[in-house]
Amino acid sequence: MDVTIVGAGAIGGTLGAYLARAGHAVTFVDAAADHVAAINARGLTIEGQRETFTVRAPALLPAQLRGPLGMVFLAVKTMHTEVATAQIAPHLAPDGAIVSMQNGFNEERIAAIVGPARTIGAFVNFGADYQEPGRILYGGGGALVIGELDGRITDRVRALVDALRTAFLPHTQATDNIWGYLWGKHAYAAMLKATALVDAPIADVLADPGARPMLANLAAEVLAVAAAEGVRPEGFDGFEPDAFVFPPRRDPARLAASLDRLVAFNRASLKAKSGVWRDLAVRRRKTEVAWVVGELRARAGRHGLHIPLVEAVGQMIGEIEAGTRQMSWDNIRQLEALNARVYGPDATAGGPARAADPSERTAGRPGGGPPTAPAAGAGTATAEAAAAGEATDGV
Repeated sequence: MDVTIVGAGAIGGTLGAYLARAGHAVTFVDAAADHVAAINARGLTIEGQRETFTVRAPALLPAQLRGPLGMVFLAVKTMHTEVATAQIAPHLAPDGAIVSMQNGFNEERIAAIVGPARTIGAFVNFGADYQEPGRILYGGGGALVIGELDGRITDRVRALVDALRTAFLPHTQATDNIWGYLWGKHAYAAMLKATALVDAPIADVLADPGARPMLANLAAEVLAVAAAEGVRPEGFDGFEPDAFVFPPRRDPARLAASLDRLVAFNRASLKAKSGVWRDLAVRRRKTEVAWVVGELRARAGRHGLHIPLVEAVGQMIGEIEAGTRQMSWDNIRQLEALNARVYGPDATAGGPARAADPSERTAGRPGGGPPTAPAAGAGTATAEAAAAGEATDGV
């Protein structure tokens, strides 16, 4: 299989390296000139728990991209999706396709440019971190699911799954419900974003007894929107969506067991902290959180739902990006206080936030009103920036 990886950071680089090692023809495309130069000079090295290996494959800057392209894995951050897709589109073969290896609902954005028939969905939950030019840390396995937007199990989805099973993750699977996996990831990722508010491992925050009621309702806010959209979220890697939904459907024992499994899953990974944490603390660059929260806000608003905890996390992340807030357990405690005010003091309380006092949506956020997500495609979407670095990496 010929595969072009656009965004050769943590996720794209890992996928491409394993495929290249298995004999597939892989071309890496990335906006980071030093990363491209390192791959061309020394190859791309993947460091993991069980092995370290280096593959040799051509690497290009976005301006050097030429077609016709068959299968393209898009692994840029969500705010770069439109520009990266527009760069690919002129070179994409009529029977080619872009697979979104990202967070968010980027499949819709890609389909708006190249058409639904040339768009494939993917859900990614393995962990990886970009370390330096030409070097990526593979944190450990996690779910990897491929699916057509209309739910059909097509030959091209089967081919992708077969290639990824053989080359990378043996449990890679096809699905007729890719939107269910993407919504499930959104709910889980809402909790992971909260873990980036403190300089501590994901597992430590998920295991914190005081934080758990807030974390449960954070995920439940997303799941309530999914339900309003008519989507059945799927579970993965210990995350059990049905256990997190708002009471009265919530089962506290199942909720605790699911959180325990997520703690174990994350403790077993070399990637101890989220991609959002890494953007904030290591790479010191803007995260994709504002865009993701903006997507959720728009969808919640269409159904008359409020997402006060999701909004508060987005606001806090934005303040850390701006340097007006520090990572601290105090941030988690502020979210706990907001949760108690909106939903009640424990995980057995709560409900979709239709009735929540809108004033609570700004509580605990010194910065003021709800954050406004940049318009899709706005911001740093220059031609060279569009294919920048790491994309989906656990959050």
